[in-house]
Parts: sequence; structure tokens; C-alpha cells
Amino acid sequence: MLDGQRTEQARKLIDLCKERGLMIGTAESCTGGLLAACITAVPGSSKVFERGFVTYANDAKIKMLGVDADLLAAHGAVSEPVARAMAEGVLARAPVDLAVSITGVAGPGGGSAEKPVGLVFIGSGRKTLDGPEVTVERCEFGDVGRNVVRERTVAEALDLLMRLAQRSSV
Repeated sequence: MLDGQRTEQARKLIDLCKERGLMIGTAESCTGGLLAACITAVPGSSKVFERGFVTYANDAKIKMLGVDADLLAAHGAVSEPVARAMAEGVLARAPVDLAVSITGVAGPGGGSAEKPVGLVFIGSGRKTLDGPEVTVERCEFGDVGRNVVRERTVAEALDLLMRLAQRSSV
């Protein structure tokens, strides 16, 4: 699942974060830890990767990341507000500078007309003097297969982390 391109992408991110003294944390749902695995496959990643939360179940999102149960009830796990809350939860609960969160429908089942297979929300954020700064990207990969959705999500998350690292320093 982890191809050379993803590993190279992760290596570049790690090198930049080392250079800038940045620590990374992740919160993953539909990717089930694949992003953390990709990052930690690179030697030296322990210098920048602090922790990863795999919060597949809603209860895990609530208990581990502090996502409000009412937010989940109102919007569902696969939503912009939940992806934002997950990223904010990483920034609040881990000694990290950068965070990324992932929630979506990888398939093959579980989709609906409103939230089809291949819909993923990726939150990315950083700590600032004014508090957490988080943005959320909506990705529609389509019903291209579970593994492809997960791999494309990891690639996009790595890209978002790289952009954050380029704008940040401790």
C-alpha cells in the first residue's frame, strides 16, 4: 500500500519538519492509521512524529479527541465540522505544532446520496499565538475502491502537512 512516491513525500515532510523544529500529530478514521504508518516508515521520523490517534469509532473521537457528541449527532462523523474538531483535538491533546485529521467513506459500502463513497474531509492545522488555526478540505475521490480512496487521502494529507510546515516554524 505504501508506494515509493508516498514514502518520498513523507521523507520530504520529515526533513522540512526537522529543519524547522516542528512536531506532527495525526487523527485518522477512514485511513485507520495508514498516514501514521507512511510517516513512520521513514527512518528518523521519531524526531518529528509525536503521535497518531486512530479514532475509527465515534466514541473514540469523543474520548480521545474531545469531539462533541452533539456535533457528531448533528453532522455525522463524515463532515467538515467533525474533521475540524478532530484536528483541534490533536492540537489540544498532543505536544505538536502541526496536525491533520481524516474522516470519510472509503467504501465499498457505507455511502449515501449525501455522503457518497469516496467523500473525505481532511482537517489540517497548526498552533499559533492566537490558538489553533484549522482549515478543512473536502475531497471527492469517487467510488474508486477502498484502497485507492485511502491512498489518495494519505497523499493529500501529506501535501497539506507539507504546506503547513512550509508556513511554520517554532
